Amino acid sequence: MAKARSRTSARKVKDRWKAKSWYNVLAPPAFDSVTVADTLADSPDSLINRVTGVSLQDLTNDFRKSHITLFFKINKVEENNAYTQFVGHTLTSDYLRRMIRRRRSKIEGVYDVTTRDGAVCRVKPFATTDKRIQNSQRKVVRDAMKKTIDDSAKTHTLSEFVRDILDGKIGSDIYKNCKKLYPVKRIEINKTQVISQPTIQIDDKKQKKEEPIEPEKKEKKPAKEEKKTKDVKVPKEEKPKEAKKPEKEKKATKGKKTEKAKSKKKTTAKKSVTKKTTKKKTAKKKTAEK
Repeated sequence: MAKARSRTSARKVKDRWKAKSWYNVLAPPAFDSVTVADTLADSPDSLINRVTGVSLQDLTNDFRKSHITLFFKINKVEENNAYTQFVGHTLTSDYLRRMIRRRRSKIEGVYDVTTRDGAVCRVKPFATTDKRIQNSQRKVVRDAMKKTIDDSAKTHTLSEFVRDILDGKIGSDIYKNCKKLYPVKRIEINKTQVISQPTIQIDDKKQKKEEPIEPEKKEKKPAKEEKKTKDVKVPKEEKPKEAKKPEKEKKATKGKKTEKAKSKKKTTAKKSVTKKTTKKKTAKKKTAEK
């Protein structure tokens, strides 16, 4: 018994927590490399392929994005920083339950698309209607959803495609295209999953599109060349300046103008008097006749 006690006392208990160290988990550059979380690990190799979930509200400080959960996977560790890449996103269950009601139809779809930089992404959209619809109408809505998602993925990189999904731009584009076929109430991207990461490196700078060089068109010469007549501007004849009238002539002209004005006033006064007399005469005749 004494030997057993001595052996147990000789054993040293190792504290595993002391051997671990803290690491900062950083978001991808598309999300401004914000610190997402802090985690413990014995060695950097144990952190690789570890997945963390974060609400979009914590990254953007926008409470309207609290129902979106993002998933990041650690792919590289340098010193005390763990770098991640986007893996997918989901919507919370309570947000989905809020949109679905009785006597309404829910249309779901699962589509695998490839982005411009060679990434393969699985997208799961869904749409809701005000009333129940037939299977033929469901098919039309699904085809419209698939077409819009394919078109947007072909023209965007993975980071741009994910940004459009989170901002709701792709959902609004699907809504516009589906509304022409059937009046859909709402469309959301329920879930995304990145199956393979990008394989083609594309510069973020917008590349200028090379304009096609048009062939020079040969000008056809007319059979008979018409003589061009140039419009010659004819100078206007300058009117000779009238000599200034002397002051005496000016006074004479002013006197004539005043006399004319007085004569006009007299004629207007005479006319008014004659009108009054004629009115009085007509009134007297009417009284005499009565």
